[in-house]
Amino acid sequence: MNELLVDKLNDVLQQLKRTFIGKDDIIDLMGICLAGRENLFLLGPPGTAKSAMVRALAARLDGRTFEYLLTRFTEPNELFGPFDIRKLREGDLVTNTEGMLPEASFIFLDELLNANSAILNSLLMVLNERIFRRGRETRQLPALMIVGASNHLPEDEALQALYDRFLVRVKCDNVDPQQLSAVLQAGWSMEMAATTTPGISSDEILQLQQQIGQVNLDDIRPAYLTLIQQLRNAGLQVSDRRAVKLQRLIAASALICKRSTARISDMWVLRHIWDTEEQQPIISAIVNEVVNKDTDPEKEHPRAQHSGLPDADEIYKELQQMTSQWDDTTVGPAERAAIKDRLRYLNGRCEWISNETQRGFVMQPIDALWKKIMQES
Repeated sequence: MNELLVDKLNDVLQQLKRTFIGKDDIIDLMGICLAGRENLFLLGPPGTAKSAMVRALAARLDGRTFEYLLTRFTEPNELFGPFDIRKLREGDLVTNTEGMLPEASFIFLDELLNANSAILNSLLMVLNERIFRRGRETRQLPALMIVGASNHLPEDEALQALYDRFLVRVKCDNVDPQQLSAVLQAGWSMEMAATTTPGISSDEILQLQQQIGQVNLDDIRPAYLTLIQQLRNAGLQVSDRRAVKLQRLIAASALICKRSTARISDMWVLRHIWDTEEQQPIISAIVNEVVNKDTDPEKEHPRAQHSGLPDADEIYKELQQMTSQWDDTTVGPAERAAIKDRLRYLNGRCEWISNETQRGFVMQPIDALWKKIMQES
């Protein structure tokens, strides 16, 4: 294993985490997908730094990048390039791909789910097999990673196939209000920053990706098989193809931790294979039960023990403090505005508590505090 390359990739991820406060989970998943040569789908409303994060990662990779905002009217030429007129005069149907998607090592397709039928089939081959095919022309692509983004999930059945080609899905939301001050500072620093210099080259990423096959998965395969069966029994559609490909991400988790053998905790990446937002807490609960069996925290991926699920007890304690604060007549308007913002955030987090009893337990003080706020406004 070339640990120097792992260090270079981790340095890039750390730089991103310092810039994008509260987005560590997304950045870690981008690193996993980059090392594992898999696609990542970002779901989130506008203004939550989806595009900025992807561009910042692209800026730190020394290689060709391609970014495009898809619309319902996007034509193949806009992604893959026009036909070469000189070759066409000679009777050859060849695409001039200079500066277009087929030549890029890092690809970002914004508003991915606007893809129309004219480009759908071509994109499916690009995403799944890294192959560009047009007429009789077939070409292997150098793409190391493809990121798609959207502010909604697919509603059209035809787009499900496109969505399915993204092995990892991650939600990108506004950060916790308590981190807003740090976000403002980091955002302002980014405005002042000099030009970003690449931290790792495309060739080096390719070398890392080639090391994935050297990671030993034998020890965790029985547990992985059981986990896949549990997820299927819970109603999640994990196809054989996805189950096979997910092993690359488990291996990538081990590789980033400089291990040549995967551990049970490396299966944390399976928390992010949901199809709908409602599935997220269910899948996280199933995966966490398996990941928590790994009792040795040494050298496990830092994301393994961050389930992303809210702690009902911690939220309840915080709500008690917020209620006392609100009742304090000396608290000023700025603090009261912060309490309302935080309460709105916690209200959203409570939807992720899968245990109904615990959810009801914390929703009572939330509703009570909202009632007080409404009465005083």
